[in-house]
Amino acid sequence: MRLSLWRRFEGGSVRRVLRIGHRGAAGHAPENTLAAIQKGIDLGVDFVEIDLRRTADGALVVLHDASVNRTTNGRGRVDRLSLNEVRKLDAGNGERIPTLAEVLAAVSSRCGLMLEIKAEGIARQVVETVKAVGFRGPAIYASFLHDELRDVRVADPKARLMVLFSRLPRAPVACATKYEAAYVGLRHDTATGRLVDAFHQAGLLVCVYTADRPGHIRHALSVCVDGVISNVPDRITTT
Repeated sequence: MRLSLWRRFEGGSVRRVLRIGHRGAAGHAPENTLAAIQKGIDLGVDFVEIDLRRTADGALVVLHDASVNRTTNGRGRVDRLSLNEVRKLDAGNGERIPTLAEVLAAVSSRCGLMLEIKAEGIARQVVETVKAVGFRGPAIYASFLHDELRDVRVADPKARLMVLFSRLPRAPVACATKYEAAYVGLRHDTATGRLVDAFHQAGLLVCVYTADRPGHIRHALSVCVDGVISNVPDRITTT
């Protein structure tokens, strides 16, 4: 697995930037499906990123939206559907909505996994599932729901956390550091060299989302981010 990270050095040394496949590799296969995850792995990503929610009967599934309307041939809120109902849906090209356990098995020992917690109250179950499966590889727990990251920390004091920001708060560095995070995730259009430097000074690694256009990827690299999250991770290159 290619998991080392080369930070910026004086004198213009080459940097190693993490390539992170968004929702697997959603630019190439239906998002958050095993096919998209496999495509990301085939493309040589360092991490695949997935989104997690819980069904009405308590199963953790990989789905971005609160409802299944956009990404499947079904309708309804996932937290009002049983796992059996969710599993019958077509998530695109005949793919099914996978469970977290299925994704952990597919990714283990092959690349890292970034787990974005999309719903309140599921953080501890997510951590417990990762432990129970015996996932082998680096895991990053990410969320815009920052209180969920506190619950991750309680469940696993050694967990690597990513604080995600949609809009930057007044004091973004202070906001991120209070959660004892290792990473911060920024919208690609909010990342500046000065802001990235400030996070680096505080000991945080910076990833940007979701950079798909070549110009957006070039901008992210120019301000010295540590990782780029993209639907088309094959476009991320430092050469």
